[in-house]
Amino acid sequence: MSQRKHNVPYILFICAIASLSGVILGYDASVISGVIDPLTEHLSLSPAESGWAVSNVILGCVIGAWGAGYLSDRCGRKSTLIVTAVLFIISAVGSALAHDLTDFVIYRMIGGLAVGMASAVTPLYIAEVSPKDLRGRMLGMQQMLMVGGQLTVYVVNFLIAKGMPHEWLVATGWRWMLASGLVPCALFLLLAFFMPESPRWYAMRGKQDKSLKVLGSLSNPEHGQRLHGEIMRSLASEQAQARKKPGILQDKKASYILWIGCAIAVLQQVSGINILLYFAPSLLQNVTGNTQDSLFQSIFLGAALLAGVAIALFAVDRLGRLPLLRWGSLGCALFLFFTAWTFMQEMKGYLPIVGLVGFVLVFGLSWSLGAWLLIAEIFPNRMRAVAMGFAFCSMWAANFIVTQSFPMMNRSPALMAHFHGAFPLLLCGGFSLIAFWFVGRFLPETKGVSLEHIEPLMLSKSRRFGGEQAEISATQPVSHTK
Repeated sequence: MSQRKHNVPYILFICAIASLSGVILGYDASVISGVIDPLTEHLSLSPAESGWAVSNVILGCVIGAWGAGYLSDRCGRKSTLIVTAVLFIISAVGSALAHDLTDFVIYRMIGGLAVGMASAVTPLYIAEVSPKDLRGRMLGMQQMLMVGGQLTVYVVNFLIAKGMPHEWLVATGWRWMLASGLVPCALFLLLAFFMPESPRWYAMRGKQDKSLKVLGSLSNPEHGQRLHGEIMRSLASEQAQARKKPGILQDKKASYILWIGCAIAVLQQVSGINILLYFAPSLLQNVTGNTQDSLFQSIFLGAALLAGVAIALFAVDRLGRLPLLRWGSLGCALFLFFTAWTFMQEMKGYLPIVGLVGFVLVFGLSWSLGAWLLIAEIFPNRMRAVAMGFAFCSMWAANFIVTQSFPMMNRSPALMAHFHGAFPLLLCGGFSLIAFWFVGRFLPETKGVSLEHIEPLMLSKSRRFGGEQAEISATQPVSHTK
């Protein structure tokens, strides 16, 4: 009787628990879309203050993502995720009870710390426990739950606001929207204790027995032994390189891959997706004219994003990363330009909504999963945790710039007079075209390649390292283990 190659039910179980942080990420990111307009009225905020009420959380995300790599390398991936769950709970309670902008900002920034940490550590953990031929789908599960959290919060916000007077929404309704996030936070904290630690983290910390035990539970003892040997050889090689060139930024090859990862993260954000996630009702009011209609139509955007990620979940390990990312960039640009045209023509009704739904759908089946997956894959073991922290720090920094600038663009009399709300969409469409070029120029296909063998593929796309690394890639066998 042959041994199982992978313990798929167990892998699904632990990846599903880790992916619950995605529900909270999506919930936390999108709950503000229903909160910001009543909060602005409740606290009499200026356009800049409204932008700060939304974007301050991103500063917390930057700090959290930057520190997540160091924390997860020292304390472990599992322990770091438990810390994020506690921070999420503190943020949900505190922001719901806030009495002024300062209180609101402090507690939302605590939530930002948790979001930044979870955004870096969750894909890191899932990538390190998933087999190479399931890695895309396992990471896709996090994206599915993240987008599911976004869709859920759109529905919850609408149901809280449905039939209620505007005065109640301004006084109390936004507090209930924020407090509703306690449910997924508490569930994640409870279940996180059932996850094992990452076997690759155990190996890097010299805990070989524990690493072998976890690897054996993920597949079988024989397969675990083979993979553990491959991990140890990779770590030994990387440590030898590190002694010669200490530090990521001093290693030219490592810094090149780090630059690519950070660029992927930034390009995902400047496509404009978070304008819709954070400000969907505000943007839609340009064509609907009232709050409850815009809250209801936000649900369509969440459903489109969920549908796109569901398609990507099945396609990413079959078609590969590059086709989805490259042609997805072009599709995003076309839908953004189309929607911008409808705004400039001051069209009402559902035609502008169709353009936005099309953009969100295409983004979901391309960059929503693809960017997070590549950031989790492309870095070598010796730098993965820290480099992912840098990349997600770049992602949240770009998110901050987009989020802070949108209210000022959307409420600028001059821009509204000339573009009728279309200017941010035109800008993001241009960045999507840049993403189309970038993917074709700098990214290799990583489908079906084990984590330990992706570095040569990354360097082979560089003109500087191409000749040397192309030869390595051609002679190095592709691993058939995890």
